[in-house]
Amino acid sequence: MKNVIVERVIHDGESRVALRFPYDTELISVVKGFQGARWSNKMKCWHIADSADAITLLLKAFCKKAYIDYSGLKPNLAERIRTRWIEQQEKNIRTSDIIPAALGEKGEADIAKFRRWMESHRYPETTVKTYTGMVTTFLRFISPKEASECTSDDLVRLVDEYILPSGLSYSYQNQMVSAVKKFYGKMYRSVIDPGEFTRPRPQHRLPNVLSKEEVKRILDSLVNEKHRVMLSLIYACGLRRSELIELVSGDLERDRKLLRIRQSKGFKDRVVPLSEKVIQMIDLYITHYKPERYLFEGQYPGSRYSASSLDKVFKESYKRAGLKGGVTLHGLRHSYATHLLESGTEFRSY
Repeated sequence: MKNVIVERVIHDGESRVALRFPYDTELISVVKGFQGARWSNKMKCWHIADSADAITLLLKAFCKKAYIDYSGLKPNLAERIRTRWIEQQEKNIRTSDIIPAALGEKGEADIAKFRRWMESHRYPETTVKTYTGMVTTFLRFISPKEASECTSDDLVRLVDEYILPSGLSYSYQNQMVSAVKKFYGKMYRSVIDPGEFTRPRPQHRLPNVLSKEEVKRILDSLVNEKHRVMLSLIYACGLRRSELIELVSGDLERDRKLLRIRQSKGFKDRVVPLSEKVIQMIDLYITHYKPERYLFEGQYPGSRYSASSLDKVFKESYKRAGLKGGVTLHGLRHSYATHLLESGTEFRSY
């Protein structure tokens, strides 16, 4: 029987349920039967609304057509969503009642204008999608009011009546404030001073890091050469996930033993040192895989390796290494800095 892998993803600032399966016209036809089903070129998968009854609907729709693997939807999270749904039903505050389904004509025009402004100022594609998605949610929430009719109190209402009751995270709330501030700062500054929007109280958490032995166990667990080189480079150079998947072969300066990171966070370039061993590992990988455009390419030649796939590679290697705890892929980058400090490296020298 055919398999459909189900997992929760964030798409354009919105929680969605991704459906992953090899190209199959019969399965695609089933997916298209879901209201609001969309194809994502970036994630290379179909995705549907993240509703409380998503699993039930999937099992019913794909009955006798495919096996639904929904282990990616953590049971405890799914139960919390189910419980929250019941509570909202009891209080008559369903999300669909709080957030109207679509924007008005003026709202669509505002979003299009905001997107063009961000693109013209060379904001990263991920930032454009996240910010426009957040502002879309905000404008849908305040409907039928228009953006020009809002006050800072409307953002407070969004937090109190939608973000908190829906159990959305601190980071989601913080991103929402950032997006709305940017929108009003550039599109409607004469209406609201963006300084009136306040952020949630900052969280100060120590990053979870790995020991050198744990890093070795993770890398040793990888049998796929591409996966091993990707995670090795994140650790050896302290790279962010987005920095790794944007690399091209020309970013390697072999003679100077440097790796150039282009237009990273804050639109800044930087260089990081490369050891001879890492250079040899990369060159051997290039010989075997022959990437056409990006150093690490996805399923199709010339396409960028997806961020979600990279996260999955780390999670699986972390599990195979027999490790437990809440360390994420970003923790591998933090581990690089921690180990440099432990070895007595002065960061001010970089």
